[in-house]
Amino acid sequence: MPTSTFKSFLMHKKPENNWEKLLDITEYPDLGGEPEMLETTTLADKMKTYIPGIQDVEGLTFTANYDQTEYLALKALEGKDEGYAVWFGGTETAGVVTPTGTEGKFTFNGALSVYVKGGGVNEVRTMSITIAPSTVISEDSTAKEV
Repeated sequence: MPTSTFKSFLMHKKPENNWEKLLDITEYPDLGGEPEMLETTTLADKMKTYIPGIQDVEGLTFTANYDQTEYLALKALEGKDEGYAVWFGGTETAGVVTPTGTEGKFTFNGALSVYVKGGGVNEVRTMSITIAPSTVISEDSTAKEV
C-alpha cells in the first residue's frame, strides 16, 4: 500500500544510543542507488553481459527551512562521523508529531556538512544538509525510539 512522505524524519544518534529528530526536513534523497555494472562479456557472447558491482551512493542531501539556531547546531556537527537515520512514520498528539519509524528506519554513519541555499523574491530561506555516508545504508528495525 502506498504511503505519504508526511511523517518522514532525519534522525541523529545520541551517545547513549538513543535517536532524536535532528530537524524538520522538506526533502530527503534516494536511500540507495544502482550498482555499477561489471562487464562479463566473452568473445563467444552475441551481446554484452554484466553482473552487479558495488552500489554507488554519493552524498545524501536533505533540504530544510533555514533557522539560525538549527543551522548553528548543524555547523557544530560538521566533519564528525556520526550516526544518522531516516525514519518513516510517527504519531501525532495535540498537533505534535513524534517520530516512530513504524514504516521504515534506514540507518547509516557519515560526516555532515550544511550551507544556506540561495533565495529569490518571496521565497522561504532554506539550507542544504549533506551527509557523506561512511557505512552502508541499512534498513534497521532495531533502532531505539526517543
